[in-house]
Amino acid sequence: MTDQTLRIALAGGGAFGAKHAAALKRIEGVEVVAVVSSDLEAARRFAAEQGVGRGVATLDEVLADRDVDAVVLATPTPLHAEQTLACLRAGKHVQVEIPLADSLADAQACLVEQERTGLVAMVGHTRRFNPSHQWVHQRVAAGELCIQQLDVQTYFLRRENLNALGQPRSWTDHLLWHHAAHTVDLFAYQTGSPVVQANAVQGPLHRELGIAMDMSIQLRAENGAICTLSLSFNNDGPFGATFRYIGDTGTYLARYDDLMDGWEEPIDVSGVDVSMDGIELQDREFVAAIREGREPNASIRQVMACYRTLAELEKSLQAAG
Repeated sequence: MTDQTLRIALAGGGAFGAKHAAALKRIEGVEVVAVVSSDLEAARRFAAEQGVGRGVATLDEVLADRDVDAVVLATPTPLHAEQTLACLRAGKHVQVEIPLADSLADAQACLVEQERTGLVAMVGHTRRFNPSHQWVHQRVAAGELCIQQLDVQTYFLRRENLNALGQPRSWTDHLLWHHAAHTVDLFAYQTGSPVVQANAVQGPLHRELGIAMDMSIQLRAENGAICTLSLSFNNDGPFGATFRYIGDTGTYLARYDDLMDGWEEPIDVSGVDVSMDGIELQDREFVAAIREGREPNASIRQVMACYRTLAELEKSLQAAG
């Protein structure tokens, strides 16, 4: 694959599908050949707007296409594990948006199938790739920073079942299996130490959505570092996540691709990687792993510890009623 055009199909024509479409067009030697949506007209409209491939109505259509080398899944969470398995069984490399699954059993099934096929299978844990978090990771790896605490606030105002574009959803988002997954994985990745203790409490369930709208999670790594994570779908303010790294030699605030010190003075991270777009860097890693025949950063194997921790937290929440 080193000198051939890599032909990728994109499943999902929503907000994140558009981000991946834009990112993949910036990667040399990559062609987005098809966009999948359950609404064929929406798929064709998305393809025309993004200037990529053709619009098709089913994932099966691209999985049967011998000219498709890989698939990027930006589809509803409940479909992730099932579609990941389908891609691997069809002989396609796959990158699935976070979360890999909404149960540990489904995540483990995906790992088993990846190991059986030997294909590249990567999960969209974007925080590993944002230049802001990469900058911190590099300082830790160089021995210049030891993280003592990671304090994270992940906030949205989502009291109705709407997506990031304000459009009605056919499925329900989840603070634990989706949004907490970013931080649970990032904490272990950045500290270089596995999570050995995890606690969680949650607020009342939404009467219509059936999910907790507020949640608090505490983690402790084997090396002693701690993490405090607050999540809410009730926050009336800017949406997104703020990560405060408190270390022995400095404090840093990361918001997506931007980084500041503890006094909120900007830090230039433009030289960290070839782009300032975390989604593009994530897609570049997927493409590079396929071309080089290697395991990607954020492979299914690498992120499985995160899903084991999420499952433990879910059990504790259920036991607490």
